[in-house]
Amino acid sequence: MIYLITGGERSGKSGYGQDLALSLSENPMYVATARNWDGDFQKRIDRHQKDRDEHWINIEKEKHLSEIDFSGKVALIDCVTLWLTNFFVDTKNDVEACLEQAKKEIELILEQKEITVIIITNEIGMGVHAATYVGRKFTELQGWMNQYLAKKADKVVLMVSGIPVPIK
Repeated sequence: MIYLITGGERSGKSGYGQDLALSLSENPMYVATARNWDGDFQKRIDRHQKDRDEHWINIEKEKHLSEIDFSGKVALIDCVTLWLTNFFVDTKNDVEACLEQAKKEIELILEQKEITVIIITNEIGMGVHAATYVGRKFTELQGWMNQYLAKKADKVVLMVSGIPVPIK
């Protein structure tokens, strides 16, 4: 079962995904994709880590999520936007290369047996129009990846102001 939880910044995506994971397993995996860019980002990482108690199996993985054994487990991947950022930076903003690499990782995960994966992503294209060319390219990358994930997902939920709205 693949769940995709999407929405704007601070819409309640992570909290909803965590609650869902804990309702499906006593010890779900939390796969954090963030790269520690600076002190401000470290505060964000620290806040998210404090949200997880002893029930969680914590895994930090910046890019190669398919190296994780998801078989027979419930896992929360938080989040696609940060994960794509790692590809985007490492490919020097090559959108096609990012999509190819990210889709390959997802396909490899989907080949694993008896998985339940909850994927958190952002709808950054619903916000302010990016002021820079690179920002617009990343917004396109995010939108294309979200479309791909939504097609693969069994259930898709849009979070709006902390309210889950099922869309698939």
